[in-house]
Amino acid sequence: MPNRRRFLALLVTACAASLAAPRRARAGEKLTVLLDWFVNPDHAPLLAAQYIGAYQEAGLDVSFIAPADPSLPPRQIAAGQGDLALCYQPQLYLFADQGLPVLRVGTLIDMPLNCLVALKASGIKSLADLKGRKIGYSVGGVDEALIGAMLGSAGLTLADVTMVNVNFQLVTALMSRQVDAVIGAYRNFEVNELKEKHQDPVVFYPEDHGVPMTDELLLIANRNRRDDPRLPRFLNAVQKGVIYLLDHPQEMWERFAKEHPDLDNTLNRTAWFETLPRFAKNPFLLDAHRYDVFADFMLAHHLIRSKPKLADYAVQLPE
Repeated sequence: MPNRRRFLALLVTACAASLAAPRRARAGEKLTVLLDWFVNPDHAPLLAAQYIGAYQEAGLDVSFIAPADPSLPPRQIAAGQGDLALCYQPQLYLFADQGLPVLRVGTLIDMPLNCLVALKASGIKSLADLKGRKIGYSVGGVDEALIGAMLGSAGLTLADVTMVNVNFQLVTALMSRQVDAVIGAYRNFEVNELKEKHQDPVVFYPEDHGVPMTDELLLIANRNRRDDPRLPRFLNAVQKGVIYLLDHPQEMWERFAKEHPDLDNTLNRTAWFETLPRFAKNPFLLDAHRYDVFADFMLAHHLIRSKPKLADYAVQLPE
């Protein structure tokens, strides 16, 4: 699948009709969730909860809104414009460092999706083979820190490679041989897109090469709303959604494909089923040690100025 950030401008219009008039509960307190991107299989538990009526049962009238700009939702939450938003764990530390009043209150995907990908035809079999090669990236700072740590596990440094900003054209840059490898590809999308294009991807996982484990996709709220009684009710509904999804993946896929026919293709179907084991079975659960370790990683790579207190940027709500 094309990188989700790269294709927002093209696909958000196609998804606008379904997202502009979200399916609502007949009655309940309104709650708005700002997505990280256009609707896609990464959001399956949120949608499953909607499909089985879990939000309505919780007394909530939930709306999902795709962003015009993926960088905006956390700032909208900080400004009180929306109740919840999806974001990524590394972003959370940057927001804390900037003083934005946002708080992790739940987790949707509790395993990494990001990876480093090369093509077998390049002759790259190990990270050591990246010496003297070009590596494509999309977002400075975090991507470079990830690459630096991964190279370090093979006795290399960033000085041993050439970093090339490919402006989210990850698959295109790799297939055109503009670069020899890319960071920022998702193992449930871009890796499968390459396979569909009859390529033979060689995949390196950050968590296997010196990068601490992270949660991939989080739910954040404004810090001043940590006691909002709607939030635990929403997370309980999402938990029901993910359990039903795991028990009935085919049924939920068919509902998703019917609701979003523009996404009914082999790539999204593959992503739907491959992402299942990565969804958090308990969206409330906060792995404090994991967050603390990654804060150290961010600080060590000079991505944040000081290590924030966990309670200032992440909490586990009462179930």
